[in-house]
Amino acid sequence: MEQNQNELKRSLGFWSAISIVVGTIIGSGIFFKQASILDSAGSSTMAILAWIFGGIITLAAGLTIAEIGAQMPYTGGLYVYIENLYGRICGFLAGWMQIIAYGPAIIASVAGFMSIMMANLFGLGTEWRIPLALITVIAIGAMNFFENKVGAAFSVITTIAKMIPIAAIIIFGIFWGHEDALNQTVGEISRSGGGFGVAVLATLFGYDGWILIANLGGEMKNPQKLLPKAIILGISSVLLIYTLITIGIFRFLPAAEIHRLGENATSYLAVKAFGNLGGKLLSIGIIISMMGTLNGKMITFPRITYAMAKRGDLPFSKFLSYVTPKGKSPIIATLFLIILSAIMMVFFDPDKLSDLCVFTVYCFYLMAFFGIFILRKKHSTRPFSTPLYPLVPFIAIAGGIFVLISELFNDPAGVLFFIGLVIVGLPIFYAVKRMDQKRMK
Repeated sequence: MEQNQNELKRSLGFWSAISIVVGTIIGSGIFFKQASILDSAGSSTMAILAWIFGGIITLAAGLTIAEIGAQMPYTGGLYVYIENLYGRICGFLAGWMQIIAYGPAIIASVAGFMSIMMANLFGLGTEWRIPLALITVIAIGAMNFFENKVGAAFSVITTIAKMIPIAAIIIFGIFWGHEDALNQTVGEISRSGGGFGVAVLATLFGYDGWILIANLGGEMKNPQKLLPKAIILGISSVLLIYTLITIGIFRFLPAAEIHRLGENATSYLAVKAFGNLGGKLLSIGIIISMMGTLNGKMITFPRITYAMAKRGDLPFSKFLSYVTPKGKSPIIATLFLIILSAIMMVFFDPDKLSDLCVFTVYCFYLMAFFGIFILRKKHSTRPFSTPLYPLVPFIAIAGGIFVLISELFNDPAGVLFFIGLVIVGLPIFYAVKRMDQKRMK
């Protein structure tokens, strides 16, 4: 009876799952990265292609993970997949990476970008950015102290709300813009660009977060069928939205203007199109978008901590695995995530965090992608089969290798620091196991 009281509730349906995927992915990247991707790609045509290539890599990754996840529909996602494929230690490191490095860093990064928008909207100074980010993360985290339906409902609301400014940019840009969306370039771009590969790498931050729905496998009503649908439809929808937004922006603004405006290009478009009120409304829409992203991550990451603590893999597992009696929410795990995210916000730059997040998680994505070949040898039947096998997994693997090499050359010091955070998990794992053995004696 006690065990049943400490279990998560299977209450998430199709629309909640889709909204969590879309809401978690669409955050700051599509709004803040347009100029930097244009600079790296060298022309508007190549920038649009970079978003498409990034989406294809992400979709290939999603299709590959969908087959794996359908065979392991449990709370924990990547942590569970890696453990079942490669053993307890590798699985622990995959979970440790997400709760110590990737999860807090991606939340701190998105909250940091969002606080810039909030400070600009209210005319506040830069000293308000960290307090605004902290207040928002605490508020969204507190909302997830309740039953998972509350957070899922917020995801549905914010996903619908964020589609309003997105639709405005797409429709107004494509139908009322007078620029040629293709083949725009300026002299400064060719001198400052980092190449098409760097542009694709930048788009992957915009697509990141798609796998987090897998962390909720233990709370879905029919995970074997629902999980693949949510991943595939969610990623495909985002790919289409991102491509159309980029075309809309290039239709309305000259490449030279986008290059000059940098991170403010999208806000400038709104002001030009709809006046000062339109600019403020778009800023509010972007803030809502990022709040939805934060909520999706705040729903999913504590479930990894919960799954690991439930197994006794973490210090203070008894507390970290606690769920509220009524709402079945992992409240202590959520508080733990809020604290780590706050530390990241104070000590790290959001832009650098965004790149290191992608690198860290792709180390384990790559291991999971190879896992599809292991499972195919073990099982002849499966709830979902990746289409165009083995081409799709090979695309996912090639994309993963590309991410790791690119970021290693781009920021070797940051890469070593985040790898260090992951490796620190090994002595903690063995210390916890020794303590468990002593208690058993």
